[in-house]
Amino acid sequence: MSMMTDPRWNELADILINYSTQTKKDEKVFITMMETDTLPLVERVYSHAVQAGALPQVEFVSSYLERELLKHGTMDQLDWVPEIQAYGMEWADVYIGLRGFRNPFEFEGVQSDRIAVHKRALGKTSRMRNEMTRWVLVRVPNEPFAQRARTRIDSMMDFFFEATLRDWESEVERYAEICDVFQSAEHVRIKGVGTDIQFSTKGRVYAIGDGTHNMPDGEIYTAPVDDSAEGHIYFEFPGVYSGQLVEGIRLEFSEGEVVKATAEENEDLLHRILDTDEGAKRLGEFGVGTNFGIDQFSYDILYDEKIGGTIHLALGRAYAENNGVNDSALHWDIVKDLRKEGEIYLNGDKVFADGEFAL
Repeated sequence: MSMMTDPRWNELADILINYSTQTKKDEKVFITMMETDTLPLVERVYSHAVQAGALPQVEFVSSYLERELLKHGTMDQLDWVPEIQAYGMEWADVYIGLRGFRNPFEFEGVQSDRIAVHKRALGKTSRMRNEMTRWVLVRVPNEPFAQRARTRIDSMMDFFFEATLRDWESEVERYAEICDVFQSAEHVRIKGVGTDIQFSTKGRVYAIGDGTHNMPDGEIYTAPVDDSAEGHIYFEFPGVYSGQLVEGIRLEFSEGEVVKATAEENEDLLHRILDTDEGAKRLGEFGVGTNFGIDQFSYDILYDEKIGGTIHLALGRAYAENNGVNDSALHWDIVKDLRKEGEIYLNGDKVFADGEFAL
């Protein structure tokens, strides 16, 4: 069976249009086709949007085009916010981002300060998407993705569809039970390898990753109180930023702000990320992975933050839906593994240990 004719694309497109975004007649749908590998899904999503009576428009973007801008552009060009894309966010009722995977080393050799300026510009359209549209993002695997995850492409596609073609109403019932326990507490403490960190979530709202914003999904998340994070954390998994890996990240927090940051690899990039703006040094998100069907790290945050038995912290922008107020052009998630060694405490009570929730 060819990738183009696989019937599972049609099933996923149905979920994205009719469950994730609940697209209705006469609504405007802005679809981003990122990399050519996403064409089978783009074609099916476009078709389902038309069948729903909506008005779909597709834009094409690629990291290979981005690389030309990063290589040859002036700082003014790198700082440019693409007007057509920005207008698309204003125009659209629904945004669907179909994100193909690229060679993770495509930006190798580009100075990290140039990447940071470019990402800051793109962060502005990302913020518009959050504020102006009903949106969902999908990371579509391909050969490089499978290679990076150390598996075959057919195994990766099976993994992808098993993670996405689910009875999302049933999945969300389980997530909601976990969410209720976290919502009832105001203090979080996480212990693990090289880690003892705590923060307040008082007055903040936990949300559930239920397949309406990311696909696949499976997480609960909130925004820590801005000045509350205290302690230190070590991340077993690398931070992935523009295809570059920041390995062995250690962060130390005081009064909610990163006061010390080291990495075993790419520490210079880590410091430049933290210097994006003032808000980049504070936590915008605390998340807990609840999808135990996703059990391997694939170097892609849309999958990795959902791994059951992990937590993730995002530096930078907080989401309004969590009552978060931290503002930044950055929103960078980093995943910590608690499956072998790690505990989560809520108001002093242990709710997670030995890779399982004890609720």
